[in-house]
Amino acid sequence: MRSRPRSGRYLLAALALCAGSPGANGEVYRYQDPDGHWVFADRPPADGHAQSVAVAAEPGAPRMAVELRAEAAGGALYAVNQCRCPVEFGVRARWATTDASARKVVAPQSEEQLLKFPAGAGRGTFEYTYVVGDPAAVHRPSQPYAAPFALGASYKVTQAPPDSVTHVDAASHDAIDIAMPVGTPVHAAREGVVINIARGFFRGGMKIENLDESNFVQVLHDDGTTAIYAHLQLDTVRVRPGQHVARGEYIANSGNTGFSSGPHLHFVVLRNGGLRPVSVPVTFAGPAGSSVVPRSGVMLSAY
Repeated sequence: MRSRPRSGRYLLAALALCAGSPGANGEVYRYQDPDGHWVFADRPPADGHAQSVAVAAEPGAPRMAVELRAEAAGGALYAVNQCRCPVEFGVRARWATTDASARKVVAPQSEEQLLKFPAGAGRGTFEYTYVVGDPAAVHRPSQPYAAPFALGASYKVTQAPPDSVTHVDAASHDAIDIAMPVGTPVHAAREGVVINIARGFFRGGMKIENLDESNFVQVLHDDGTTAIYAHLQLDTVRVRPGQHVARGEYIANSGNTGFSSGPHLHFVVLRNGGLRPVSVPVTFAGPAGSSVVPRSGVMLSAY
């Protein structure tokens, strides 16, 4: 969901370009299977009985990349951060017999020089990685999170720490999976600024090709952490990058897109643990001002 570090390897003799994800635009088909479940597909069923659904274009993902630029006295590697949040970059380069590395937090929507190399350095390579957020940020919510659905509603938590059926890495260890029927309104658990979305995917399942096909909303909090609401329903994201969302605001519908075994909401709060995304434990608001620690198999209610 575009939050994990990425890397690339390029020749120093060429420019390194990394475009954002293309926006979705076009049509998909919506129909019910024999069990009455709604199906979205890029072609109609054999009987032809399907509703055509237009999918609006979405803004491209903010570009976060390291690129090579020629300069009068050689060249330099620059970190480009188009995100509305700080991003930490790490780069390693090798040309001729020289190795160099750099690591820097780049301010929102800005660029920073990371490394320079001399004229005549010849061909070489570099690789880089980046993680959203400043590693100095500390998770400090002012109150327990709101359950990410409408007040008065209750849904079962299907996976929460310490269980780790599929949440096996640092970025998902403290994530919460909540079983929610497709089309259930998803509400912001905490206020913040939207920094990235995806809304044009319709496939879901446990195949490797589904990994990067989850619709999501990513929200930056005032303490520098970000929340991700994932597996959202096709074309239901109601917010845009740069938009401020309030706690409890209706932001999308739950779905079953991406790497998913069934309809649910994947909710996780992330911090930058030093060039790696790390999930953090969260508690939710309970009755009479109490806080609730989510547990697998237990109903979660919104207060």
